[in-house]
Amino acid sequence: MLLKDSYDVIVVGAGPVGLFLATELQRFGVGVAVLERLEAPSQQIKAGSVGSPSAEIFDQRGLLDRFPQPDLSIFPKGMPVGHFSGLWLLRGAPELRTLPVFAQQAVVEAELETYARTLGVPVLRGCTVTGLDGERVTAEHEGAAVELTARFVVGCDGGRSTVRRLAGFAFEGTPATITGRQALVDIAEPNPLAKGWHRTGTGMVVFGPGPQRVLTVEFDGPPADRDAPLSREEIEGSLRRTSGTEVVVDRLVTGTRWTDNTRQATRYRLGNVLLAGDAAHVHPPFGGQGLNLGFQDAVNLGWKLAATIAGWAPEGLLDTYHEERAPVAAAALANTRAQVALMRPDPQTSALREVFTDLLAYDEPNAHLTRLMSGVDRPYPMDSDHPEAGRIVADRPVGDARLWELLRRPGGLLLDATPDGDAAKVAAPWAGRVAVAEGPQNLLIRPDGVVAWGGAGTDGLERALTTWFGPH
Repeated sequence: MLLKDSYDVIVVGAGPVGLFLATELQRFGVGVAVLERLEAPSQQIKAGSVGSPSAEIFDQRGLLDRFPQPDLSIFPKGMPVGHFSGLWLLRGAPELRTLPVFAQQAVVEAELETYARTLGVPVLRGCTVTGLDGERVTAEHEGAAVELTARFVVGCDGGRSTVRRLAGFAFEGTPATITGRQALVDIAEPNPLAKGWHRTGTGMVVFGPGPQRVLTVEFDGPPADRDAPLSREEIEGSLRRTSGTEVVVDRLVTGTRWTDNTRQATRYRLGNVLLAGDAAHVHPPFGGQGLNLGFQDAVNLGWKLAATIAGWAPEGLLDTYHEERAPVAAAALANTRAQVALMRPDPQTSALREVFTDLLAYDEPNAHLTRLMSGVDRPYPMDSDHPEAGRIVADRPVGDARLWELLRRPGGLLLDATPDGDAAKVAAPWAGRVAVAEGPQNLLIRPDGVVAWGGAGTDGLERALTTWFGPH
């Protein structure tokens, strides 16, 4: 694919987060290109679902139908909605409105790349970034040097981000103490592994939900070489040690190692370079929180970066990306550290798990952990006391359409329920940035679907419009 010499934004990394960010920018007319080191999408086993908040954003972009959902009627009522440290006891919370997207990460990535290319986003594979110098990006593609310029560069290139290293971001946290392995395997019959999550005297072993998927956690320190290919013998040995059985693995389809290395960039922006997804924060995969964190980074950053490039962003808007997203990631890092601690194979941890199990029998602790694991526990700070302020807006009918369908148009949206259209009159000077629709409530919704203001009248509306959409 031929590239131009200059772009508004270069996104480094064509994983799900980088691709989604590029589509968000393209929707706003931003000149964007994606550079990816790998020649082809990775088929390694990774996340098996996308969290509820991101499923809502996918619906707002018209993407949800790309991921057919399984028949959930086979599950009994009262089925847990998630786990904490392998305790499948989470029952739900009022804020959890939408089912996750049950799709493998490789499927999500493939669909997003198709979507990006349909929108006209250039995705250059086999392109390794080698240098960052101001607005200049140097890379190597097919043995030749490539030099591009961009007003902004966003590193979406994973936990070992080249962009983060070249730009000099601090990446602080705690080192690895465990070795985790997950794989798709063929197991010889009779299969001695029991379905589900099992804490044993040597760690954790997981079999399912599919007939090939296995996961192990061993508390024997980090792997000697995390990048070495995972072998059939290695995953079989780990399964035997953690399960206490003589399980036989006939074939390894695909597998990978991971650890509890848990780190976060101290800033998500240094000048014209920003980070999103695993490039900004890494943690063990318990609860499948990583993809949801990354997609929420992308949808938060996309419109703010587009507004900055277009020239109408209020002062400091781009810095609110770090201010809003960093605390959310920090909470996820904290809960994954706690989950690792609660898995340790010793008598003291066993006693703690019993206490924890008793606590989860109560509704409010259970709902709290459900919110925490689902990523709906931390609304962004807003200068509004509306109950939805700082959260992704709930879907509802607006005329003959759904509210989330109206959000497919790039830009902000004001729902006006005032009798004489007073809210629309206040918002009129922002007509190019904020659309107006008659609605059942007065709500100002940012381009990322987050409610910025709500009220019975128009008090505070002009201030909110100026805060998020700049001077009129």
